[in-house]
Parts: sequence; structure tokens; C-alpha cells
Amino acid sequence: MNMVCLDMEGVLVPEIWIAFAEKSGIPELKRTTRDEPDYNKLMQFRINILKEHGLGIKEIQDTIAKIDPLPGAVEFLDELRTLTQVVVISDTFEQFAKPLMKKLHWPMLMCNSLDIDENGTILAHKMRVQPSKLVTVRALQTMGYDTIAAGDSHNDLAMILASKHGFLFKSTDAIKKEHPELPAYEEFDEFLEAIKAVL
Repeated sequence: MNMVCLDMEGVLVPEIWIAFAEKSGIPELKRTTRDEPDYNKLMQFRINILKEHGLGIKEIQDTIAKIDPLPGAVEFLDELRTLTQVVVISDTFEQFAKPLMKKLHWPMLMCNSLDIDENGTILAHKMRVQPSKLVTVRALQTMGYDTIAAGDSHNDLAMILASKHGFLFKSTDAIKKEHPELPAYEEFDEFLEAIKAVL
């Protein structure tokens, strides 16, 4: 039995932090896992910047409410879920993801959470497990699933490389150059055909 494991940001929806960086006018927040492979270091960097500027969960959620899935993502997911099981494995947070899951027609999501105080200040991020994507894929494999994984960033590579079939989707030239063995796609229709070929 197959389980397709997809990253969320950059694959199905735009990068939340980039959208928030543009809305808030804080260019430092455009830094993502494409730029910084150490997710804990990246999140602490983001939390520190939010504190410096007096920004919290409300401002981020206001931006998320205006984010739509990437063109073709909803149709891609809808069709893929008629063929096989799909789970979105993301390093995002429950407090960010819910409105996006609604727009994606509620795929299964495994993500993390934020520690937020009564004023809406983000105090810390809490990872479900570490490294979350690889551990999740390994757990699915112990349950008898053949995993097919795809993502765009450094933090997706472990789950992609550990899977029976792995793909890069909308990734960077640098990551594609580092991993020429991984098929890379830019459009949902060709990506769907590639997945169908290995199901």
C-alpha cells in the first residue's frame, strides 16, 4: 500500500513567512528552509525578529487568511486522493495551517505547534518529533506503507531520500544540482503523471 507524503509550503501553498515578510515589510523574514537547513535555528531567528517588531500570532494569521493554494494545487490533491492515500507532512504549525487545509479540501496534515502567551506573542515552537519529516515517513513505513515523498527544500530531503520513490517539486536550482538523482518537476500535471507511474 502506498502513502504519498507531501510538503506543504512551496509545494501546495505559497511560503507563509515570505508572504508575511512582504506584508510586514521585514525582509529578514523571507528566509526559509531553502536558505537555512537548520529548522530550529531558523525558527528561533524568526521568533526573535517578531519580538523585536512587536508582532505576534494575530498579524501572521491575518496574512494567512489571504493566502490561496498555488494554482492547480487543489485539483492535483483532489485527483491524487482518488488514486492513493496522501498525507501532508509539514514543519508548519497548527495555528497557521487550519485555514489553508480548508482551502485544500482538508487533506490529512501532520505538523507542529507554537507556544503562544495570552497576548498572542509567540514564545517558542514545539516540534512534534525530530527530525519530524523523516521520523514520520519511517513510522509510516513500519506500518506497512511504501512512501512516495516530495518537497522543495532542504528539510524535505531526508523524507524524500528515505522513501521508495522521491521527487523534488518547485525546488531551487541549487538543491536540484545537489541531488541530480531526484526527478524534479515544476508543474502539477507532470508531477501527477510521475506519481501515477510509480503507484
